[in-house]
Amino acid sequence: MMIRRRTRGAIALTATALTAGLTLTACGSSGGAQGAEGKLNVVASFYPMEFLADRIGGEHVKVTDLTAAGVEPHDLELTAKQVGTVKKADAIVYLKGLQPTVDKAVAGSGSKHKIDATAAAPLEDHHLAEGHTEGDGHDHGADGQSGGGHDGHDHDGAAGDPHIWLDPARYAAVARSVGAEFAKADPAHAEDYRKNTDELVGRLTALDQEFKDGLKDVRNRTFVTSHAAFGYLAGAYGLTQVAINGVDPESEPTPARLADVQKAAKENGVTTIFFETLVSPKLADTVAKDLGLRAAVLDPLEGVKDPAKDDYLSVMRQNLANLRTALGADTPAAAAPSGATTATTATTAPAAPAAPTS
Repeated sequence: MMIRRRTRGAIALTATALTAGLTLTACGSSGGAQGAEGKLNVVASFYPMEFLADRIGGEHVKVTDLTAAGVEPHDLELTAKQVGTVKKADAIVYLKGLQPTVDKAVAGSGSKHKIDATAAAPLEDHHLAEGHTEGDGHDHGADGQSGGGHDGHDHDGAAGDPHIWLDPARYAAVARSVGAEFAKADPAHAEDYRKNTDELVGRLTALDQEFKDGLKDVRNRTFVTSHAAFGYLAGAYGLTQVAINGVDPESEPTPARLADVQKAAKENGVTTIFFETLVSPKLADTVAKDLGLRAAVLDPLEGVKDPAKDDYLSVMRQNLANLRTALGADTPAAAAPSGATTATTATTAPAAPAAPTS
């Protein structure tokens, strides 16, 4: 009889534990914060998504960035541990089509709060197959000039140019979608998410105005970059992007493409060849030397080498300062941060026709 009573007691304890476990599971699926220390457990695919999640979530979220600081995100391959992290996330902030391995992990996640940036800011077709052997397999021999940056090659899985975060207005739209979804995932802190979203959108709106003001008086509206990342920026501010490489910075341009870039640079009085921070500047340096031009940084912000020193806002302002210098602005960029990379001021040159704003 003693053994039976102990057995019944053990069964009762087990049932109680199971009931408690089921109760916790039910709470976890209800949309409340369930991450470490009661925080919303958020996974971000790469830096621009992590920046939004961190600024909007604030103290109520624990954000895991799948792409390490200083790593080029286009060719990211997730580890088994990272895939597991995605599956357990309360919310996921990503950009569908940019990183196929992330898309696959997100599709296998049970999270009810999957925030795809392209839903808030749909991608545009910038004809990313022009001038390269990748993509559709044909060298289109484009002249290298277009207001939306119509250069490069098709990006795996993307229905258009993925670099929407380089237009602050589009990025603000994504921020609003992140804030709204965080409020759904963690209703207890919904008001804080709304306040943080409004503050960030205000900063992005101010940044957009800085670009409008800073680029309206430039003498040349064409710029050459190593990576076709700036189509949205060019379209938003009436500039023309001429790209050496495609949307993937590691792609190889054809000889015909290089000839087109050199021709466009000469015809438009280009003074500077822009390169970026996360990949080798060798190709941009070579083109710059061949044309007798300067090389300077235009950062596509796919990652930040030192997050403790720089963030999206500071790097974008550095980009504005560098664009103004290269495009021959009449006055220095207002409030340009110290340490911004600059190139030789352009001499007066015939301006390329301004592209329509998007």
